[in-house]
Amino acid sequence: MRSTDPTEIAFASALLSGEGIEVFELDVHMSVLEGSIGILPRRLLVKRTDAFHARTVLRDNDLPVTE
Repeated sequence: MRSTDPTEIAFASALLSGEGIEVFELDVHMSVLEGSIGILPRRLLVKRTDAFHARTVLRDNDLPVTE
């Protein structure tokens, strides 16, 4: 998943963690480089073995899914 909305990232992370899917957030500290204006998206990564389940959880909750 990729988003510039920090609340969307937090919600998705909580949903996935609640399903027992380990989540790793990338680009968290990029705001230092961009000046905190929110133009660089943050990304959530999951294990390849959890990808199908994670996409299903995100789609069921109307969150953007990156293929």
